[in-house]
Amino acid sequence: MGNLTLLTDLYELTMVGGYFAQGKCRQTAVFDLFFRHPPFNSTFCVAAGLEQAVQYVMNINFGATEIDYLYSLRMFPDDFLDYMKTFRFTGDLYAVPEGRAVFPKTPMVVVKAPIAEAQFIETALLNIMNFQTLIATKASRIYRAAEYGNVIEFGARRAHGPDGALSATRAAFVGGCRGTSNVQGGLKYGIPVKGTMAHSWVMSFKSELEAFRNYAEVYPKGTVLLVDTYNTLESGLPNAIIVGKELEAKGHRFLGIRLDSGDLAYLAMECSIRLDQAGLDKARIVISNNLDEEVIRQVLSDIRTMAAENGVDGERIIRRLDYGVGTHLVTSHGWSHLGGVYKLAAVEANGQLVPKIKISDNPDKTTDPGHKHLYRFFRDGEMQLDLLALADETLEHGTTVDAFHPQFPWKHIRLLSSDTFEPMHETIIRDGELVYKFPSLPEIQQRMEEDMACMHPTYKRMTNPHLYKVSLTSELSALKQRLLHQNRMERNHQNAHPTAGAAQSES
Repeated sequence: MGNLTLLTDLYELTMVGGYFAQGKCRQTAVFDLFFRHPPFNSTFCVAAGLEQAVQYVMNINFGATEIDYLYSLRMFPDDFLDYMKTFRFTGDLYAVPEGRAVFPKTPMVVVKAPIAEAQFIETALLNIMNFQTLIATKASRIYRAAEYGNVIEFGARRAHGPDGALSATRAAFVGGCRGTSNVQGGLKYGIPVKGTMAHSWVMSFKSELEAFRNYAEVYPKGTVLLVDTYNTLESGLPNAIIVGKELEAKGHRFLGIRLDSGDLAYLAMECSIRLDQAGLDKARIVISNNLDEEVIRQVLSDIRTMAAENGVDGERIIRRLDYGVGTHLVTSHGWSHLGGVYKLAAVEANGQLVPKIKISDNPDKTTDPGHKHLYRFFRDGEMQLDLLALADETLEHGTTVDAFHPQFPWKHIRLLSSDTFEPMHETIIRDGELVYKFPSLPEIQQRMEEDMACMHPTYKRMTNPHLYKVSLTSELSALKQRLLHQNRMERNHQNAHPTAGAAQSES
């Protein structure tokens, strides 16, 4: 897609220009990237997009095209544009690895760099991380609703443009999808590609049986037949059984059928029964048609109910299902965006990092100050709590730790000395150099599976999940309360002496 350096908001450049004019470009700053509220009224997200975000950061390059365009805006002085010709990222970047479960207010990415560099990358980081994390989270919900069955991403034609399609394909795999219909995504990311046929193939022949036979002749090792073009049970399935038995007689395995309309639960049950009766007991059944987590849950529930009423093994039917999920996955149906934000946490003054806090009348928008690290605590192998600590704090295994509520410090718990913990932030970039080896997509997906296995079922509920605890160490909690108190005192002083406050603000 060419040079993406200017994938940024104009105000990032105007701020960098302002830092340049004030001689502040090299002043060290720390920024946190996090979200306040998980999508879908859930309790967590699945982190995704880090590799692409880091690729952007490492490839920032203001070439002649970019400089000429900025010059044409008639906004920036020549000396600033000369500075931008050599602009690179020279700082540090820490992040939660992709595939990990991440919770509200916990920094997914921490940037410590000269303030001009840290500020400039804000828009691109949010653009990439917000979208892929949203889609990975949606995919995870669909994957869990499908009871960890084979979910295939079918959404390229409904995605938000070519880049949206590719990013969604990648993120969907992180969240649990086992394949994609997007061939470009398969090439770019090494994701298995899957597909059957369209109704137009069937309709282009004189008969459905002829269409099926011709397809099987061309692709004898990959025959999955779409059976709902005319009449699923009276025409499509019987013709598929004929072709499937012909394939198996020639020594090929008949892979299965696809249902794309109608009562998916009833049709899946009937097709499963009849495939078994025909001796095609290994044939899969792919269901599609505007699936999402709610539809899939309902389909599986209906199969179990109808199977019990008819004396059929409902679990066997469910085990042979695959799920083609398109529109509702790649467009994140039900939740259009992840509201990730990028906030200043500390800035250098007199050679020291000074913690900064954003204060709002809405306590939910008040940030946690300072350069921080994130730790995850476990009890008997189960995720217990995420803890934010100041970067210069040392946590030791086998000691007790007090964990304080971020908003209500009188609420706190003591973590047991037997609890184990792991640091969640990996060093990705140090002094402008990439020092992290990115895992493969299957490894990232496996990491997601491991986090899901360590999470109590109450946190994974689709509706009304139990809230997972995110807490602060005593030092960080005390720092936050001290800064809040100082702000209150300053505001009270200004309210009591408005003239002095005005004079002070003008100085």
